[in-house]
Amino acid sequence: MRRLFPVTDLTVTRPPGAAPESGQVPGGDGVDREWTLAELAAAYAYPEPPPGTPEPWLRANMVSSLDGAAQHEGRSQPLSCAADMRIFGTLRGLADAVVVGAETVRQEEYGPARAREAFAARRKAAGQGPAPAIAVVSAGLDLDFSLPLFTSPLVPTLVLTGAAAPPDRVARAEKAGARVVVAGDGASVDPARAVRALADLGMTRLLTEGGPRLLGQLVAAGVLDEMCLTVSPMLAAGDAQRIASGPPVAVPRRFALASLLEEDGFLFGRYCRT
Repeated sequence: MRRLFPVTDLTVTRPPGAAPESGQVPGGDGVDREWTLAELAAAYAYPEPPPGTPEPWLRANMVSSLDGAAQHEGRSQPLSCAADMRIFGTLRGLADAVVVGAETVRQEEYGPARAREAFAARRKAAGQGPAPAIAVVSAGLDLDFSLPLFTSPLVPTLVLTGAAAPPDRVARAEKAGARVVVAGDGASVDPARAVRALADLGMTRLLTEGGPRLLGQLVAAGVLDEMCLTVSPMLAAGDAQRIASGPPVAVPRRFALASLLEEDGFLFGRYCRT
């Protein structure tokens, strides 16, 4: 992996594999090599919260083919690669909670997040638990509550739903061990309320892994702060979804490029709201 942006001369003389010094950009040596998890964690660190009550920061992590497909045969995995999965694991290792849509839970066979020794000290220093909580957004709660995601997570799974969710399914979710959080007055979930509800629970470092419908709702609601996008050097054709779908925004929102990495033809961009 090598860094394409930002360009810096601070680390060009650093020997390959040496840890970056204070103030230096991780990966700035320009050498194409596999980055350590510590380097990836530094490159994808959450912004420092402002003084006072910490505000939530919601980042998305998605993959897209060259022709805009977010999935192949209903799953994102065929568009991924080893480096993409290392970044996937790093982003999870930094997050308080992973926000995901119910359809993605069903399609991607989601399991609970696991504790990783490589992030244990960093998480402890940040006051985090051993692993991020999975927060499933679901209006109808049409979920299989017998799955390990609900019955045996390291950190209790959250279910974000509306006040009009079917009471019997709410009861099933709670019986399975999930924590049900109401984030909407009707049948649907209000994205802004969902983000605020997680922050009120002390979960301010937020990560969403989609799917496209949920990401589209978060974009339309104006609550997305950062987009981490893997561009896969593949062509998928077909009628696969884009990374975000749903209601359009009145004016496209501009994000600024924060960093761009490359490995084996895959591009890993990080964009933040301006």
